[in-house]
This record gives sequence, structure tokens and C-alpha cells, in this order.
Amino acid sequence: MITAQELTKRYGDRTAVTDLSFTVRPGTVTGFLGPNGSGKSTTLRMILGLDAPTRGHATVSGRSYAAHPAPLTEVGALLEARSVHPGRTARHHLRALAHTHGIPGSRVEHVLARTGLTEVAHRRVKGFSLGMGQRLGIAAALLGDPAALVLDEPVNGLDPEGVLWIRTLLKSLAAEGRTVLVSSHLMSETALTADHLIVIGRGRLLADTTVADFVRRSGAGTVKVVTPDAAALAGLLTAPGVTVTADASGSLTVRGTDAGHIGRTAAAHGIPLYELTPSTASLEEAFMHLTHDTVEYTATAPAEGAAA
Repeated sequence: MITAQELTKRYGDRTAVTDLSFTVRPGTVTGFLGPNGSGKSTTLRMILGLDAPTRGHATVSGRSYAAHPAPLTEVGALLEARSVHPGRTARHHLRALAHTHGIPGSRVEHVLARTGLTEVAHRRVKGFSLGMGQRLGIAAALLGDPAALVLDEPVNGLDPEGVLWIRTLLKSLAAEGRTVLVSSHLMSETALTADHLIVIGRGRLLADTTVADFVRRSGAGTVKVVTPDAAALAGLLTAPGVTVTADASGSLTVRGTDAGHIGRTAAAHGIPLYELTPSTASLEEAFMHLTHDTVEYTATAPAEGAAA
């Protein structure tokens, strides 16, 4: 289990993370999401003892990362896959890590095989592609057979087969009862992989919930309504937080309430409905809806006809 309690990190007069608390539980894949500059990397570094919190603390399996006598056997981490001596082979790199933690050499061959690197284990890392470097970083994270894993953008640089492989791997690790925390910007992949979500923006917690509940509660979904009394129903539905728009055919698109409320409202006022179709938001739409006020950079679309 990974626990953060009121984590706060300041750099001079800038606060990167503010009073951040959450728990990552074993047996699930937890997605860690947030816009650029939201404090995700800083949070991961505090969990792994690479940055000291200004206030608060983080624990892995009940104690701080630094307190573990052999950290690789408790938590495996991938933060920067390319932070490997380029002159070493993949096998030598893993053997060196194993030696420092008292990990048997058999684990080196095991993780090389599990990450598909056995055939290139003799090659120097400087010749590795981005995807091969990611696989080596994941192999290092798995080396100590840890109970918890913290992975930052693990599918970065992987081809479609590699993306499917890491998705299957993460699910299997969680099924073994491990704690799996995965930071990613790929919403479609997170939707397929994660069971639970922690979402932050500007260093603060925005959501800590299941993927299904996050999407359902985001308010980003819509309901299509077809009725002969569109104007009357639109007036009845309009309320704070609810938007109703009509298209050229007269059908309504309602955002901010659910089909049940729309149906009950129509029935109470004797308005017939020909169609009432909810459309669930994607994880990406739900994420954008929740975090639109917390993005670090906001681009402005050029005026029509203006040069790009």
C-alpha cells in the first residue's frame, strides 16, 4: 500500500503540491492523472524519497521509502528510463542493481525474459530504442519482486504490441495482489488499464475514485432528446449547471443532468418523448471537463482566416 498524508512541496515562493492525501491500495491498477505542471512528478519523487516534502509524509508498506533496507524489494519504480549508463549492457545494468540489493542473479534472467529483452541483453544500452529503454526500466522495477510499483509513463515509446504487453503486465501484477500506481497522459490507455483514479490539478487533489464513477460524475456526458415540444422541455430543464442546445432538426442535447431526471420532468408536464438517449463521456472528455481550469498553458485558436 502507498499512502500520502498532506504532502506539500514548495520551491521558494512556488508551491508545487499542496496538502495532497490519498491511498493506493493493493490488488488494483491506480491511474495517476493531471495536466502538465500539476505536480504529478513531484509527488512521485516524494513517494520515492527523491524529494523531501516541505510538510506531510508518504509511506510504502507502512514506512518511508528511505527506511526500507532494500528498497527494490519493496517498491519498483520507473521515473526516467534513460537514466542508465550507456556503456553497460542490459544484463550488466540489472546485475549491478541486483548486487547492491542482495537479489539473486536468477531474477535478472527472469525479468529479462518477462520484458522481452533476453535476445538483446548483451547489447549496450546506448544502442537501445526508446521502447527498448522503457522495457529495461520496467525490468529494473520488477527486479526485486516488489509488493508495490510506481511507474511514470510506462508505455512511452512502445509500439502497439508493447502497449498491449504493458497493459496485460500491469493487470497481472495487480491480480497478484501488488500495489500499482501508474502516471500517464494517455487517457484511452488509462481507461483500458486502470481500476481506480487519482487526479490532481495545480498540486491539489481533484478526484480519488473508480474510473466508472469518475466518468459518471464528471458531467461531461450528454443526453439526446427528441420531442415535439422541444422548446417547452428546454425551458423546464434549464437550471444552474445544466445546458440545453437544439440542433437544426429540433432535437435537444442536454448536458449536466441525467436521462432519469429528463424523463420525469417530461412526464410531469405531459410532454411526449420520442427518443431519450444518454451518451457516456470518455475518460478523456471527463478528464478535460474536470481539469480545464487547472491547465498550465492555454492555447488560443487563431481567428478565422489568420495565418497560423
